[in-house]
Amino acid sequence: MKPFNKKYANIYFDKKTLYTRSLDKNKFFDERIVSFSGNSFREWEAKRSKLAAGLMKGLSQIGLRHGSVVLYLGASHGYTPSFVSDIVGKSGFVFAIDIAPEVTRDLVAICEQRKNMAPILCDCNHPEEYKDFVTKVDIVYQDISQKNQVQIFLKNCDMFLKKDGFGLLAIKSRSIDVTKSPKEIYARVREELEKHITIVDYRELDPYEKHHAMFVVKKK
Repeated sequence: MKPFNKKYANIYFDKKTLYTRSLDKNKFFDERIVSFSGNSFREWEAKRSKLAAGLMKGLSQIGLRHGSVVLYLGASHGYTPSFVSDIVGKSGFVFAIDIAPEVTRDLVAICEQRKNMAPILCDCNHPEEYKDFVTKVDIVYQDISQKNQVQIFLKNCDMFLKKDGFGLLAIKSRSIDVTKSPKEIYARVREELEKHITIVDYRELDPYEKHHAMFVVKKK
C-alpha cells in the first residue's frame, strides 16, 4: 500500500478517502481499518461526519493538531469525537458533551477505551453547568441541531476558548428556519458570527451533508 498524503495535522488522504491514524486498534463503528508501516488507520466517512465533510470540501484551516485540547459540543454516539481523539493524540484531550443519556452511554464506552476523552452529560445551552469540569481549550467544535445553535456556540467560545483559539461550527439550516433557503440562513449566521469572532473559512457541505455548512472561526 502506498503512503498516505498528509494534508492536515494527523489526517490522511488516499485518493478520495479520509483516514486518521488510530490511537489503538479498537474498532468502534465498524469502520474499515488499514495498516501501513506498522500503524493502523481508521477510515473516516464524510457522509457520517460534518467535520470530515468539511475536510473533503477543502477547508483550508481547522486548528486541530497534535496536543490540542477540544471542547466538543453535541458529541452524540461519539463517531466524529473518536476521530478528533485520533487527531489530537495522547498529549491532547477531548471534552465530549451531550444532553441525551441514550447516546451518552455509547460515548462512555468509547471514552473507556480512550484515555484522552471524557464524556459529560450536560446541556450545551448552559455552559455554567460544566464550567467546573472543563478547562480552557484550544478548539470549540459544535454540531447541535437547535434553533439557537449559533448562540450556544458563542456562549461556549466566550467561556472556554483561549485567545487565538479556533472554533468549528456545523450549521444545520433547517433547524434554524425551515421557511428560508439554506443560503439565506448561512448569510444570517455569518452576520451574527462576525459581530463577535473572526471567520477564517466556510464551506457548504453538500453533497455529503445536505442543508449543512461549516464555519471555522478564530477568537479575537
